[in-house]
Amino acid sequence: QVQLVESGGGLVQPGGSLRLSCAASGTIFSQSAMAWYRQTPGKQRELVARITRGGGSTNYADSVKGRFTISGDNAKNTVYLEMKSLKPEDTAVYYCTAGIILFSGTFYPQHWGQGTQVTVSS
Repeated sequence: QVQLVESGGGLVQPGGSLRLSCAASGTIFSQSAMAWYRQTPGKQRELVARITRGGGSTNYADSVKGRFTISGDNAKNTVYLEMKSLKPEDTAVYYCTAGIILFSGTFYPQHWGQGTQVTVSS
C-alpha cells in the first residue's frame, strides 16, 4: 500500500507563488510515476503535471506550462509542485497521486492523497 500526504496549500494573491509537497510512504517502488491533479466544484479532475520516478521525465497541462514545475526527491520519496504567477483560475483542491505509465504513455493513477486547498484571490 502507498500513502501520500500533501502539504503547502493555502491562500495567495494573484501573481504569487506556492510550493506543494507530497510525502510518499509504503511500497512506493512499485509506482513508476507521480503526478498532481486538481479539481474545482462541478469540474472533472485535471492532470496538472506528472514526473517519472526514474528518469524524471515531466509533462504539464497546457494551462500551467511555464508557470508550474514538478520535481522529485527519490531519496526522500517526496514530490513537489512549484507554482508561480498564480491566477484565480488555479484555485482548486490539489491532489498528489502515485501510479504507473501505461504502454500507451498515459499516466494511470493508483493512489491518491487527501488533497490540499489552493486559493488564489485578492
